[in-house]
Amino acid sequence: MDDPRFERFAAKMQAAGVPPLAIRIFHFYYQQLLAGATGYISQDEAAPVDTLPDYTDLGDRQAEIGQKALERAVVLKLNGGLGTSMGMDGPKCLLPVKGELTFLDIIVKQVLHLRKQTGVRLPLVLMNSFNTVEETREALQRYPELEQDIPLDFLQHKLPKIWKESLLPAEWPADPEKEWCPPGHGNIYVALLTSGMLEKMLDAGYEYAFVSNSDNLGAVLDTRILGHFVEQRLPFLMEVAYRTAADVKGGHLARRPDGRLILREISQCPPEEQAAFQDIERYRYFNTNNLWIHLPTLREVLQRHDDMLQLPLIRNEKPVDPTDLDSPRVYQLETAMGSAIALFEGAEALRVPRSRFIPVKKTNDLLVLWSDVYELTDGYLLRLTPDRPPEAARRPPLVFLDDRYYMLIADLQERFPHGAPSMRRCLELRVDGNIYFGRDVVVEGKVHLKHEGSEPLHIADGTVLGPETTPFAPSL
Repeated sequence: MDDPRFERFAAKMQAAGVPPLAIRIFHFYYQQLLAGATGYISQDEAAPVDTLPDYTDLGDRQAEIGQKALERAVVLKLNGGLGTSMGMDGPKCLLPVKGELTFLDIIVKQVLHLRKQTGVRLPLVLMNSFNTVEETREALQRYPELEQDIPLDFLQHKLPKIWKESLLPAEWPADPEKEWCPPGHGNIYVALLTSGMLEKMLDAGYEYAFVSNSDNLGAVLDTRILGHFVEQRLPFLMEVAYRTAADVKGGHLARRPDGRLILREISQCPPEEQAAFQDIERYRYFNTNNLWIHLPTLREVLQRHDDMLQLPLIRNEKPVDPTDLDSPRVYQLETAMGSAIALFEGAEALRVPRSRFIPVKKTNDLLVLWSDVYELTDGYLLRLTPDRPPEAARRPPLVFLDDRYYMLIADLQERFPHGAPSMRRCLELRVDGNIYFGRDVVVEGKVHLKHEGSEPLHIADGTVLGPETTPFAPSL
């Protein structure tokens, strides 16, 4: 029998115009929550994956096949994020990352360049959230040449937040928008359906969708991977990369007892198994969230599951107001789009180079992008500068900034008023304490700056920081 509390959720969602299918799916996950579901996947259900096909084994044959299939491909970007963890209140895609160019600028220019280079119609489609749709559409007006035969965007759904204590709909009169949350990127499948975008793509003759996050500028359409996807007649392909110490908390690839691949996020790992989850030798591959989907097969899978893919639940506990960590706690019911790998018979994963994963989740990542570590090619692709030291030629520097002073973008801008230091030859930069950087500062090798004084430490213009750097006296 249904819990009467759900009637309040249903009424709230109907009043907000949430489609009936999305309400039905939310009901499914809410029932799991009431039953005490945690979304945990134990290691008994998630065995390590030893070997996978490798990008380096793809060659000219796959590139040629991919080139021929390009006319039927779509670039689909997840664009629902606000970057609230970095203090943003607008679309993350509008954050400048290379000079004046934003994530969105670079993505659009990448697609336009590919169109010009290949002569194909290659559309760009954005999955926006209720938080990002208006400002993103306004920004896209700067690109009238981005015409295409299907819409530029569709909207993911919004779901009510749930009070942790009562499991009733959260109410926050101070800012009613904070009563709602995105349902995670696993919502892409039902949002494609309810928006009509899936049928529009299929009716226009598109068969292959390359899906990735808008804040990952390494995720570009690669004809070799497309060719591999087409040649192997795959329904679903996940790009994975080798895990490093920086990826211990990221979702990893695993295998179910029945042999199918699955994705397990850290929030789905039982607390007593956290150490095993973070063992990068045991679980070697993490999900880059770059996915390839055969659209006709997606429609078939949705039909077979009565339009409900029933992806594994992710129960996220957060403050109702993300800007106030002391505000009351809520549950957000989410799913991950990569977890659909278990629902497609014959789905595979491909090990790709780290260069296809350049996310910006924290200000540490943003500082690297601002710096001269990466260059933009004529096709607006990010590539590491050839001046990288031999021991780090294929990876960016590791950067660790003190969250007390650098967590928010405004903090970063205040302490790097002249932009990022030169880090072309930097291997690692650790900054502990309240430190301000002058103009034309250079960082080389491994540098650890530590300052414990109550007054900020100022690094003078033109300073070269190296492994032998000694503590600085504050300069006024």
